[in-house]
Amino acid sequence: MDLQEKIKDIIGQALEFGFTLAAPLSVSTIRLREEVREMCAANKCHAYNTNWSCPPGCGTVEECQKRVDSFEGGIIVQTTARLEDDFDFETMEETAKKHGKAYLEFTKRLRTEYPELELLPLGTGVCMTCKKCTYPDAPCRFPELMSSPMEGYGMVISDVCRENGIPYNHGRGTLTYVGCYLFKNKEKG
Repeated sequence: MDLQEKIKDIIGQALEFGFTLAAPLSVSTIRLREEVREMCAANKCHAYNTNWSCPPGCGTVEECQKRVDSFEGGIIVQTTARLEDDFDFETMEETAKKHGKAYLEFTKRLRTEYPELELLPLGTGVCMTCKKCTYPDAPCRFPELMSSPMEGYGMVISDVCRENGIPYNHGRGTLTYVGCYLFKNKEKG
């Protein structure tokens, strides 16, 4: 099975896994931007310079772009919820947890079912694998589980969705969390 056939299979699995939307992602549409990284440096999420998954621990924009460009294909996954009103924080929180849990579990499944593929998971928010990250004193304890945020890499998520013909906004009264997985065949030898 070639990579494109595997990606079709993975999309089907993602939908069965509970993501609201799963679709192919062309790596050539991903352009990382320094201005997104500058927003990270403002540290409104309190994750900047605290872990390996976020800037500057995940690398420079140039290093991340080189890493992204080395992949052959990917998928976008989304979890969308309908809010009762603009202040439906309970649904917002539940949706964030649902997406985060599904994202982490699906990452584990992909690594198990497709050992021949190298995987770069890019999700929503800081990696939550460990309660306390080893950054910057020691290497990541679980690099196979780590996931950097799409924005932490420098992506404008709405642009990536638009460039791939995927809706980012699902209408008034909705909330969507987005993640992606990039794939390439591991080198033989």
